[in-house]
Amino acid sequence: MEKVLITGTAGFIGHHLSLLLHSLGYKVVGLDEINDYYDINLKYERLKIQGIDHREIKYGNIVRSDIDFIQLKLEDDTALLELFSEEKFDFVINLAAQAGVRYSIDNPKAYINSNLIGFANVLEACRHYPVKHLVYASSSSVYGLNANLPFKTDSCTDHPMALYGATKKANEIMAHSYSHLYNVPTTGLRFFTVYGPMGRPDMALFLFADAIIKNETIKVFGQGKMIRDFTYVGDIVKSIGKLLPKPPERDDTVDLKKLTTNMSSAPYSIYNIGNNSPVGLMDYIGALEKALEKEAIKEYLPVQQGDVIATYADVEDLYAYIGFKPETTIQQGIDKFIDWYTTYYNIE
Repeated sequence: MEKVLITGTAGFIGHHLSLLLHSLGYKVVGLDEINDYYDINLKYERLKIQGIDHREIKYGNIVRSDIDFIQLKLEDDTALLELFSEEKFDFVINLAAQAGVRYSIDNPKAYINSNLIGFANVLEACRHYPVKHLVYASSSSVYGLNANLPFKTDSCTDHPMALYGATKKANEIMAHSYSHLYNVPTTGLRFFTVYGPMGRPDMALFLFADAIIKNETIKVFGQGKMIRDFTYVGDIVKSIGKLLPKPPERDDTVDLKKLTTNMSSAPYSIYNIGNNSPVGLMDYIGALEKALEKEAIKEYLPVQQGDVIATYADVEDLYAYIGFKPETTIQQGIDKFIDWYTTYYNIE
């Protein structure tokens, strides 16, 4: 049984990925800081579904179950190296990070600590205790001011609009250096607006659903003209499951005079992971209204600081590599979210 460390398993994507990889026969060890960026009870609920009783959690100690778990900060380099030494992971998937674009505007230090120092510690651990493949979360935010759609993995990513995107761009560069110097096989995944059951309460779908149910006004930024490549979480984790056992390999035939951001002679790769089918914000809201059988009260506002008008993922290279594309429609995904949401919050 191959062993995989997934960081961020009390989080949204990490939770779903832990369950999937466990079902595929991997021995999963989850790690999470469990901070209070949003409702900690939702994080405990995710862990409960994974078989972890939060009352048994003690910082730095592994809780053993079908899916193991350890509460740990990635910034805690000594404890992280000890974990790698003891557990001898075959694979690592780093999803732990300080999330949120707008939060980074007022709280930059949280992103420096988790997304930069924490990720550097993961790279160091993979260097000293080699793994078959390190997969890590990047973000569509790296495309920043780039307005050339659809976004391709070799598109310009040099103009992030907020520190969050800048830290994700930095992660890609840091990973490449470790792939080149220490032969650590790394794959970065640029996620595009992930949504679904047990999602983050700070994201639009949660906020919209809560407001519509309570007959409150929803804030529609960008005057409703924004476009997003919304991607269902189930499709995201299926893609990662197919990608994990296929690490990139060193390729010394690469022409170093013609390098792009998604290619290298090192065992290094970058992929977009999106639905490849952008949807207008008003259509997204319309699907939510249909699922709730209730019309939203809307207030149209300008674009928020740090937000882009449109995202659109070109995923052809990922499809060619793993033979899978996201397949869940917006209405299907939102229906599944509402089924979970109304059950979890006891809404009739």
